[in-house]
Amino acid sequence: MARKRMKPYSAEFRAEVLRLAEGEDRTDSNIERDLGLSAGLISRWRERYGRSGNRPEITPRSGEAPDAEAEILRLRRELETVRQERDILKKAIAIFSREKS
Repeated sequence: MARKRMKPYSAEFRAEVLRLAEGEDRTDSNIERDLGLSAGLISRWRERYGRSGNRPEITPRSGEAPDAEAEILRLRRELETVRQERDILKKAIAIFSREKS
């Protein structure tokens, strides 16, 4: 039996899914099912790319105002979370629309 070709997922998508899986109360299998990913893919990505998809964390630079830099850091993380949620919702809506029709 021939093997299926794997879909090419971008590094950005993998990192988003891994961050989503870390922060969610849902299981990996639920996230995989909702996004149309194959079973066990999230755990394989964790093994291969690490917990955050090998993306560097944003850290404050030394010598700058700690309060302003901390606020910028917090806002960047919040923005990243909101972008991830938006992208996941877009994919879920697309999947739901396909299943409904």
